[in-house]
Amino acid sequence: MSDDNIIKFQRPKPKKELRTITRGTRKVLTWLAIIGAVGLVWAYFQFVSPPSLT
Repeated sequence: MSDDNIIKFQRPKPKKELRTITRGTRKVLTWLAIIGAVGLVWAYFQFVSPPSLT
């Protein structure tokens, strides 16, 4: 006997909730991005740029 045409009723699996970013975390990430960008600009002018730009 084949079970292909039998409907099995099962509870739906719970969906994962999306994590929301808190206001404090967003501020910290923003400041880290700003500090990282300033650091990259400094490193560029310190090590990569031609001497005529400085």
